[in-house]
Amino acid sequence: MTRPEPVRFLRTEPSMAYPEGRLLALRAADLYVLAPDGWDRLGRPRPDNATWLTREAAEDWCEREGWDLDLLDAVPTP
Repeated sequence: MTRPEPVRFLRTEPSMAYPEGRLLALRAADLYVLAPDGWDRLGRPRPDNATWLTREAAEDWCEREGWDLDLLDAVPTP
């Protein structure tokens, strides 16, 4: 049995529509954005203005924004 690919999290710059930015996840070179219906694939490349987050910082972002923390473990596997 193999382990799932590790996931790295990022946050986009704040905007008027998203004052806390948007949460992104990178798994196996595929980029995903957290959307109301779950993770949506963005493809490549990552936005230049996105900053890397630790898992703990991604959890903090989810808590501030009211997202379920289980979503961090639900990033699709390509």
